[in-house]
Amino acid sequence: MGNGSSMRSSRSGRKFKSEINVVPYIDVMLVLLVIFMVSAPLSNPSSVDLPNAAKSTAPPSQYVEVILRADGSAATRLLGKAGTASATLPVEGKGGLQTRLQALHEENPDMPVMISADKGIRYETVIQTISDAKKLGILRVGLATR
Repeated sequence: MGNGSSMRSSRSGRKFKSEINVVPYIDVMLVLLVIFMVSAPLSNPSSVDLPNAAKSTAPPSQYVEVILRADGSAATRLLGKAGTASATLPVEGKGGLQTRLQALHEENPDMPVMISADKGIRYETVIQTISDAKKLGILRVGLATR
């Protein structure tokens, strides 16, 4: 009788714990956190090297080139057949560029526009110029590569 009760008490007193020991996982996460904290200042996200696009296989023979410079100035020129180019005409401000593009589009409605921008120019300026050209009804707007 005494043996039976002692066995019962020892059996009920020893329960297996079904918990996951998370201490090793916390140690690994802290080591990874320290590695990322040390390596984060080494990378410089402010300098981004933009990729160069491959040139198109068949560029248009006649197009209007819009030249955007890093100082904010712009100019246009008309490239005709056989690679002959008209004089580069500077434009005054954003409104002047829109007026010039509208006049050139009215003269030659099917003439595509090629935007040639300096490397240091803001991306926003190029996108705005493309948007303005599309609003004027110019269907073919491209980016010139160097």
